[in-house]
Amino acid sequence: MFKQFLRFFAAAGFAFGLATLPAKAETVRGVGFGDSLMAGYQLPAGTGFPEQLEAALRAEGFDVAITNAGVSGDTSSGGLARLDWSVPDGTDFVILELGGNDALRGISPDVTRANLDAMIERLKERDIDVILAGMRAPPNMGGDYADRFDAIFANLAETHVVPLYPFFLDGAITVDGMMQADGIHPTADGVAQMVERFLPLMRTYLSGKEAG
Repeated sequence: MFKQFLRFFAAAGFAFGLATLPAKAETVRGVGFGDSLMAGYQLPAGTGFPEQLEAALRAEGFDVAITNAGVSGDTSSGGLARLDWSVPDGTDFVILELGGNDALRGISPDVTRANLDAMIERLKERDIDVILAGMRAPPNMGGDYADRFDAIFANLAETHVVPLYPFFLDGAITVDGMMQADGIHPTADGVAQMVERFLPLMRTYLSGKEAG
């Protein structure tokens, strides 16, 4: 009888211990959604922006996984068309990087803005956080076009209250050895510099997720 009594309390104590253990945090899941700059055009496997960003964040202790959903040549219209099936359920955040090809093709900034606006709305409706990566128009498009295009990203970030990284290519563009011969796409080292500059924003975002 006494042994049965001890066994009961031992089992009860074990169950209580399990109940009071802190729950293991789930991996924060992100998607890098964009064009060739996100896809890693002409780069060795594993050296694209989402892959390098994930590795850098994991090295700092963040439990995060970032899927590469970049498609070379994609415009904002193409991104809007494929958004729903490219971003799976269970995604916590999307790094939205589109618009560069719109500017290269001279697409009206009004069209680009409307497409990005619709993408942000759709993602927010699915309770997916958006981190907006800004772009700049190429100089050959002229001052008026550049003013209208460049203003898109800050305006959308303010409207939707989402984090904005002002210029996705910061750290690579115009820097010797950081861009491929075409002058448009970063090298793997260029991506590493881009990631280094992107990290503070991601630290802030992920720390907020952990605190929440």
